[in-house]
Amino acid sequence: MQNFTFHNPTKILFGQGRIADIGAEIPAGARVLVTYGGGSVVKTGTLAEVKAALAGFTVFEFAGIEPNPTYETLMQAVELARREKIDFLLAVGGGSVIDGTKFIAAAIPFAGDPWDILARRAPIASAVPFASVLTLPATGSEMNNGAVITKKATQDKLAFANPLLYPRFSVLDPAKTLTLPPRQVANGVVDAFVHIVEQYLTYPADAAVQDRFAEGLLLTLIEEGPRALAEPENLAVRANLMWTATLALNGLIGAGVPQDWATHMLGHEITVLYGVDHAQTLAIVLPAMLQVRREEKRAKLLQYAERVWNLRDGDEDTRIDAAIARTRAFFESLSVPTRLSDYGIGADAVTALVAQLDRHGMKKLGERRSLDLDGSRRVYELAA
Repeated sequence: MQNFTFHNPTKILFGQGRIADIGAEIPAGARVLVTYGGGSVVKTGTLAEVKAALAGFTVFEFAGIEPNPTYETLMQAVELARREKIDFLLAVGGGSVIDGTKFIAAAIPFAGDPWDILARRAPIASAVPFASVLTLPATGSEMNNGAVITKKATQDKLAFANPLLYPRFSVLDPAKTLTLPPRQVANGVVDAFVHIVEQYLTYPADAAVQDRFAEGLLLTLIEEGPRALAEPENLAVRANLMWTATLALNGLIGAGVPQDWATHMLGHEITVLYGVDHAQTLAIVLPAMLQVRREEKRAKLLQYAERVWNLRDGDEDTRIDAAIARTRAFFESLSVPTRLSDYGIGADAVTALVAQLDRHGMKKLGERRSLDLDGSRRVYELAA
């Protein structure tokens, strides 16, 4: 196991009705900006519930944060926050709203062009405190310090992270996920699944605890994901999915182990050029990624085949083939297609996608930094 430091300061308020408890978690007298997306939190009554819990605070609202939050939109929120002297932010929504709010939190006190936080890795000296009310389990953003932001003007989708950007607290009420459409439920399962794989399917590091945690989370998604679609009113299933998605990317299973993230980097370019949902891009890329890199991932692929998919018969290559096929079939069973062509994207897109990776400096990816642009091209071609 590699050396590691693990610290996660986010307080979790889990269960039905926990939105009512948020007032006690926010500093008295705070000027609060509530951020949200396209209005589903209004229609479902979640926003009204949040505002009722914030009685006694000075509250402002900012709506319209996109599924892939854009710098252009978020800067409007930054201007509002600066103008109204906001000193606490509350994100109400899924990972995109929380990611966007992390950027807002860092950008409000930032001196200079806030895009430098992403494009130039400019240091973040301070951030406005924030919290979240999660309505879509998928990204784990509710309990980590990272975010991904898109700049429409330049077609850049970039990630950043900082210890100052952990939510102070996050409310996880599984009942808030019951109104999600099937597409978003399925996307959330795929997103969480690939988050786990990026930290697990690398090479052995004698990290038995992290491996078993990861395998347990994968098995939970495999069992509960289809049930969430078949039994949309099953609150117990939604509770397990919500907690699994949070644990998939809160730092626990990634402590002391090598991490990959190449699937995400290739997926980001599909989203920014073609507008495909983030989770859908992961479903497109992952099976091809595992196939192209099967030799360097051989030991963990065999472990994955045995422990997650119960594949023990046949020679090693047969088991690896079956594990990759099972992974693709799982995504497809959730009605998440796994090829570029399924989304109307032709093989001619590969050149543009590789050019994007090149432009963003994504020339050595993966846990060993062994995936070069030629390797990424092969992944995209196999995913076509």
